Amino acid sequence: MNRQTKQFCETGTEFRGDGAAEINSTRTCLRFPSPYCGHPFFLRLSVGADDAGGDSRGLPSPSAAHCTTRAVIVQPKHFGTDNRCTLDAVMKLGMANARGIAVVHPEASYEELRRLDTGGIRGLRFSVWNPVDTVTTIDMIEPLSKRVNDLGWHVQLHMSGDQIVENAALLERLVCPIVIDHMGRMSPQIGLRHPAFKVICRLMDTGRTWVKLAGAYLNTVSGPPAYADATAIARAFAEAAPERMIWGSDWPHVTEEHKPDDALLFDLLTAWFPDEQARKRVLVDNPAKLYGFV
Repeated sequence: MNRQTKQFCETGTEFRGDGAAEINSTRTCLRFPSPYCGHPFFLRLSVGADDAGGDSRGLPSPSAAHCTTRAVIVQPKHFGTDNRCTLDAVMKLGMANARGIAVVHPEASYEELRRLDTGGIRGLRFSVWNPVDTVTTIDMIEPLSKRVNDLGWHVQLHMSGDQIVENAALLERLVCPIVIDHMGRMSPQIGLRHPAFKVICRLMDTGRTWVKLAGAYLNTVSGPPAYADATAIARAFAEAAPERMIWGSDWPHVTEEHKPDDALLFDLLTAWFPDEQARKRVLVDNPAKLYGFV
């Protein structure tokens, strides 16, 4: 057991293995202010376990950690295609409260996909923006999208803006729903002038593509507290298709040596969605539909 895993197991520190970043859940407690506290908010949690990846030890409940009632667990790169820890986390939180996003390769059997579905998995993650540490590849997306479509799953794509443009024809061919992660990772120096913005808007127009508004700190050069460049992108997406937006906390921010302020990131929603009903839509209604809580 490595040092970070040992700390997780002993103190409840939550970390994601693909960078082994860590955060103490007793110190970082994102509180959703009234009137949202108690609504079925969704966030992107990651899970930690022993080196075998078998179970999620010390996993806090969504309500205890973030004042939420529901959560979506995303498979970390550290565990590759071994989804046992993610499944264990969903099981411990309960199917009424949690769903999972898994990682598999095209050779996964139909029986394995059905087993994942029974365990609460509702999508496949493809984090391909960094070729150095990717578990999956772009050429795996289409064959797997065809296989999971019958299960009602989606594919969650963490691609750079340049990759989105280069693979626009592929994305338009996909038969299952799509989630564009991290606002499309368009270069903040280019912002809305990046051609990926128009590609994503075309995909949203089909009615089967969602954009996850998450990771403002990954889409900025201006930085906190306003994240003005990331905010401009988020607002443009929100105005283009509010019914296709979901939000993610991206907690525990495994790529960041200096962790962003979770409360500050949450407060950005007031700039992205000034209207209270619009915030309810992105935080409650849209994800409830996407992840199958309704």
